[in-house]
Amino acid sequence: MNDTYVYIQKFHAGWAYVALALLLIAIITSVVGVSSKKEFTPASRKTALFGLIGVHIQFLVGIILYFVSPLGKEALSQLKNPALRLTALEHPLVNLIAIVMITVGWSMHKKKLTGHEKFKVISIFYSIGAVLILSRIPWNLWFK
Repeated sequence: MNDTYVYIQKFHAGWAYVALALLLIAIITSVVGVSSKKEFTPASRKTALFGLIGVHIQFLVGIILYFVSPLGKEALSQLKNPALRLTALEHPLVNLIAIVMITVGWSMHKKKLTGHEKFKVISIFYSIGAVLILSRIPWNLWFK
């Protein structure tokens, strides 16, 4: 395999931990904000923004990986194989939907007037995105 592919694959696998951590921190911060009726501060905004940026970077690296992968075209022709279908179709498609949900949450929070509403929108949309992401991680490849 070529070195570029291996490097991008390793980065994608490693950055996934960072992206998930940032996303989970944003969700926890928002849930705490909703439940305790905290004020939405610049720190709250940055936490949500870092979660957004983290998953966007992960998605962009994943798209690059998808197109430089030597297995890409071959996997698309073998969608009856569940493992190949997961990595070639389900993982990228569901993660795209997850990124859209997270981005919608980020955009909608800016239109809300109170901290409670901002936290609520972020916690709902980011949580939906996180569940989608976690549902389509190829766990067997992660723990190799």
